[in-house]
Amino acid sequence: MSAIHINHLILKKLEEKDRKIAWLAKQVGCSSNNLRRILKNNRDIYAGLIFHISEVLEEDFFACYSKELSERLNANKNKR
Repeated sequence: MSAIHINHLILKKLEEKDRKIAWLAKQVGCSSNNLRRILKNNRDIYAGLIFHISEVLEEDFFACYSKELSERLNANKNKR
């Protein structure tokens, strides 16, 4: 199973929307330096921040986790 790099997905969506990290930081109430460190250094992002970023960018970033989880659960069921 592949690792999910939500940081990269968020950065890609920002680029698609022609927005900067500083803009997103302002929208989610976070310092731009802190958000830049999180996104650029592949730091873990807590669920509340992912939720807020999903709202602002109008993208369900949890969907990739749900898909991965479903695949893993199905794979485990098939092993039994």
